[in-house]
This record gives sequence, structure tokens and C-alpha cells, in this order.
Amino acid sequence: MDPREDFDEPKYVISVAARLVDLHPQTLRHYENMGLVTPSRTEGNIRLYSQRDVEQLRRISGLIDDLGVNLAGVEVILRMNERMEQLQAQMAVEIHALREELRAQIYEVIQEIGDNKDQNWQRLIKELKTLL
Repeated sequence: MDPREDFDEPKYVISVAARLVDLHPQTLRHYENMGLVTPSRTEGNIRLYSQRDVEQLRRISGLIDDLGVNLAGVEVILRMNERMEQLQAQMAVEIHALREELRAQIYEVIQEIGDNKDQNWQRLIKELKTLL
């Protein structure tokens, strides 16, 4: 099983999640109402929190307790953090695509300028291909 799947697996009822983060269950309900955390629901409408949800609750608690941020500030910080993560992921995809395109162009130019009959040149191309 992928560890990320386990991280997202809903497994803690609200009382257990509240104990894990040292908060009252009503506080968790309030955070859910604000949209700061979104636990899964069973068919019987029971909240189930994943490890990711628990970590989110710890972040919220840390911002409030350690930094003195109010709930409106917590909401802004969490949304900005989420947006930054989305942008980072998008940039990573774009950088990967650019690198692949650059590699292909470099390899193409190297093949065009060289003498493919020369063994040293063939070895150089082979080594460059593994590096690129």
C-alpha cells in the first residue's frame, strides 16, 4: 500500500481525533464548519478523520497557540499555503517538460554536428544520452 494512501485513509472518529490534537470535539466541528478541515463521512454520517486531517488540525492549533493567529488569519494562511503548493506542483511539471524538451534538442544537435561513423563520437553521444 502506498504510504500516501494510508495518510489519507479516514480512520479516526471525532473523539479520537480530538484527543490526538488535544482539542475539544466541538472545536473540530467548528473548524469543519469554517472549512478549515473536511473529514470524510460514513454512510451513517459519522465523521472520520485521516492522518492528513489530524496534521491539518495540528497546524491550525499551532498557528493559534504558538503564533497567536486568529481563526480568520489561520484561514488566510492555510489558503495561501494550499495555493503555493498548487503553484509549486504546476511549476515542477512545467520545469520537467522544459528539461525534456531541452534534452531532446541538445541530443538532436549533437547528432547533427558529429560524425556517427567515429567510434569516439558514438561513445560520446552514448554518454551524453545517459547524462541528458
